[in-house]
Amino acid sequence: MLRPLFDQVVIKELEPDRMRKSGLLVPQGTHDLPPNEGIVLAVGDGPPDLPDFKMPVAPGDHVVFPRSAGVWVEIEDERLLVCRVREILGIIEPVRPPDEDAG
Repeated sequence: MLRPLFDQVVIKELEPDRMRKSGLLVPQGTHDLPPNEGIVLAVGDGPPDLPDFKMPVAPGDHVVFPRSAGVWVEIEDERLLVCRVREILGIIEPVRPPDEDAG
């Protein structure tokens, strides 16, 4: 496993879902590509010049990042993204169904 340094994050890319919620299949090669998604595998300790900085992501987080983010590396036959935490666009959090008992 690759251990990131400083404010770097290691991400395993998820396969893009080419099926839209409407049921339409988006063909490969489409110019309207969504950002990539992945699972955070490892997180550095943060920038050395900011000792109180808390990394906003943790291993296991489902994140979205632009296609231009970071550097792709291959470790043990696995393609991984190493990027700075500030390149991550956001964390996808599970949507909870409305509480049926409320009301």
